[in-house]
Amino acid sequence: MKIGKYKLKIIESGFFGLDGGAMFGIVPKALWQKTNPPDAANRIKLSTRHIILESDTKKIIIDTGMGDKWGEKEKNIYAVDENFSMHSALLEIGLKPEDITDVILTHLHFDHTGGSTVSVNGKLEPSFPNAKYHVQKQNYDWAINPSDRDKGSYIKENFQPLADEGVLNFINGNSNFDDEIEYIVINGHTVGQQMIKISDGSETFLFCADLIPTYGHIPLPYIMGYDLQPLVTLEEKKKYLKLALDEDWKLFFGHDPEVAFATIKKHGEGFKVDKTFKSFE
Repeated sequence: MKIGKYKLKIIESGFFGLDGGAMFGIVPKALWQKTNPPDAANRIKLSTRHIILESDTKKIIIDTGMGDKWGEKEKNIYAVDENFSMHSALLEIGLKPEDITDVILTHLHFDHTGGSTVSVNGKLEPSFPNAKYHVQKQNYDWAINPSDRDKGSYIKENFQPLADEGVLNFINGNSNFDDEIEYIVINGHTVGQQMIKISDGSETFLFCADLIPTYGHIPLPYIMGYDLQPLVTLEEKKKYLKLALDEDWKLFFGHDPEVAFATIKKHGEGFKVDKTFKSFE
């Protein structure tokens, strides 16, 4: 897949599990389990999937996944699959962490930035030593002082060392990384999350982050219980799903265990999945 000056590749740095009820909010289990079957502990399988964008001068990754700093208790709670890692996923496409020039973080929840830091001789350091990390300033500010409701999702060891090392680049609102990459701020899931739109005018992908974590979340009422402002999420879904339909965008899912991206079609007053894809090939 090529968009503008970039070649796009997909990697998966791991799989984990979260409670299916929490992932689908008010939607009954009888409905959500059709697309996301739960395990015996009611957890659904989730991926940490990333887009790699390569040009002559840049090697960019979107989000960094769960990382490998988890203790045994947390690994059991989140059903962390230890057969996968960011390092091995990069090696499969001929890259090393040192090759990455830029890390774009959709937000600082542990499943999106857990792999941003690594412990080296007892000291936390950036996992991508030659990269700048790009995140919305308002999301960083919220992550430093989260609410009681979501503080468990913001683990400071995943991002504070980046600030200490001076490798965080703060973004203020909707803006462009360059001609092909655009930051789109949304606030329903958490404050200052950013989706990443990748487009050259003829082909467009929207990295949906946690607005639409899996293809099972395309229907408008299918909103996570984790969202701080679910009614804001609803309006954001209406806006961006309509744009995706009208402008023929492909929706990229960071958490779906099988489907990498999809197109959508109208369904009554809402939307439903049209075609699903597991890779760019």
